[in-house]
Amino acid sequence: MTAKPEGLLSEKINSRQARVSVIGLGYVGLPLSTEFAAAGFSVTGIDIDADKVESINQGKSYIPDVPSERLSRLTEGGFLTATTDYAALAHVDTVSICVPTPLSKTRDPDISYVVEAADKVAQHIHSGQLVVLESTTYPGTTEELILPKLESTGLRVGQDFFLAFSPERIDPGNKQYAIRNTPKVIAGITGRCSELAQALYGAIVDELVPVSSTRCAEMVKLLENTFRYTNLAMVNELAVVCGTLQVDIWEVIDAAATKPFGFMPFFPGPGLGGHCIPVDPLYLSWKLRTLNSTARFIELASQINAAMPNEVVRKVVDGLNEWSKSVRNSKILILGVAYKKDVGDTRESPALDIMRALSTKGATVSYVDPYVPKLEIEDQLLHSLELDAATLEQFDCAVIVADHSLFNYGFYFKMAFNSGYRVNYYSPHYFPSFPDVQ
Repeated sequence: MTAKPEGLLSEKINSRQARVSVIGLGYVGLPLSTEFAAAGFSVTGIDIDADKVESINQGKSYIPDVPSERLSRLTEGGFLTATTDYAALAHVDTVSICVPTPLSKTRDPDISYVVEAADKVAQHIHSGQLVVLESTTYPGTTEELILPKLESTGLRVGQDFFLAFSPERIDPGNKQYAIRNTPKVIAGITGRCSELAQALYGAIVDELVPVSSTRCAEMVKLLENTFRYTNLAMVNELAVVCGTLQVDIWEVIDAAATKPFGFMPFFPGPGLGGHCIPVDPLYLSWKLRTLNSTARFIELASQINAAMPNEVVRKVVDGLNEWSKSVRNSKILILGVAYKKDVGDTRESPALDIMRALSTKGATVSYVDPYVPKLEIEDQLLHSLELDAATLEQFDCAVIVADHSLFNYGFYFKMAFNSGYRVNYYSPHYFPSFPDVQ
């Protein structure tokens, strides 16, 4: 009697004989590939970027969360290889799709990478294969977009192939939580799909969180990031309000955080950036518009968060005015252009909007970021400067946008005071290590 496809796949997964593939080798796909390889699976990573593929095959990591030493051990041991050829999908048992889902220029979802990946999978899908979408998207994508493409081959979900959704929860630069100890939400189109996806990810994740449907799993990720998105909007608006009232927002937050219940601290910033927080809630907002509904809270939060880079520019202009300087022809240094602390990712970074706005006002803008050696803005290629006393003395204003740990704030502040400059909008609650700076 011939074994059913799901039985064969289950045996392969449990015995680590399943051949695993990951489409998209970025900040999600490469860490995922290395975890599967470290668990004993034979992993094939697929990416259209030939440079990434070559780097992986040489054991050289371009993702800070994946040390090159670990990557080289896996590639040299034959557990992990990378290719640009999607034909490799014909020879694997599982496919995890980890491609980007950015916003278009009109701020609508751009799922072209997901569509392309699904088309490639459909070209090479075979009986007994498990496909898992990890890319963040709107509720209904797995069922309404991926499933029809795969079933157009004549194969049937839950019988011939298996389809699931499991949202990525990677937090780049997080030293405490990685793939292994971050609970993994999983849902399949059918019960058997869910069971097989749980078997696969259970090999690399300590805790699985199965939910009833792929729509629910897709919504879980959007809820997580909408929660942060709206709360950050709230505290960003309160930061502006506190500025008007001449109250230190950082002191307010510190005091409020002493309440042991009913309060969770969020902190204001120059705007939102990165691959998830400023993008994912707008997927939900867009989906509701297609259903003639409105996500009013998200839309309001979007307006507030989008205005924060201009709030930073306003503070720069006001600070220069206090020194009888015009922003036009001023030399301004941006400290940190990444979207958050201690990473090199500039996607959706508010620093870019701040730099563009200051340049439009006639300022000469330069930057320092040890994680971003070069940066292209408005067809202009900039390079990170070396941050030392001689560099700082060349500028009329320095703006800390990404508070990298490598920055020596005490030195910068003391140098500014020794040179007769004043630190505007400084809060000892934000830099508690330097309470002597007044």
